[in-house]
Amino acid sequence: MDKGNAERNVPVLFLLKSLLFSYILTAICLLIMAFLLYKFGLTEKVVSIAIIVIYVAATFFAGFVTGRKMQNRKFLWGLLMGGLYFLVLLAVSLMVNGNVGDLGNSFLTTMVLCAGGGMLGGMLS
Repeated sequence: MDKGNAERNVPVLFLLKSLLFSYILTAICLLIMAFLLYKFGLTEKVVSIAIIVIYVAATFFAGFVTGRKMQNRKFLWGLLMGGLYFLVLLAVSLMVNGNVGDLGNSFLTTMVLCAGGGMLGGMLS
């Protein structure tokens, strides 16, 4: 196999592992937030901000790890990971809610935050 083909091979398994670890990080952070909500009775505004921070942190992590592995066009790989994270989030939301109408205003904002977090992670890797 020549060098050109080796550079074009995308380690799909690695990308899936990065995405899985970002969702594990999300689950852990959401569990911590649920505990804090239970213990301290956090307001809806605080919970919304915490969820946004968790999304950005998880996609940043996925983009950072992927950027380290890929070595070139890191920001694009991070953007891809943020986009994949959002697509999985969207699919789960659609399965739970059953329609797109419930996504409302947060749809575009969440997409930009996930993609931006992943791209930032890739750029800083």
